[in-house]
Amino acid sequence: MYSIEFERQAWKDLRRLPPKQMRQIQEKIDSLAENPRPHDSKKVKTIPGYLRIRSGEYRILYQVDDGEKLVIIARIRHRREAYR
Repeated sequence: MYSIEFERQAWKDLRRLPPKQMRQIQEKIDSLAENPRPHDSKKVKTIPGYLRIRSGEYRILYQVDDGEKLVIIARIRHRREAYR
């Protein structure tokens, strides 16, 4: 079981979302505690060391620290803004 940690910007991103998307994204994030590398996760080519998962039209960018058993959520962005 991994711990979930949010960077400051990720908290801001999550709080700005409509309630429906917030619930969907929170469920996806909670599932990362059980499996930090689900089958639908992909490496982010523009940001080495980061992974991403999709939740509707939003992308959750995160890092995994296996030594500390920690998932660090870096950003939650709409798909057209996620990789800028």
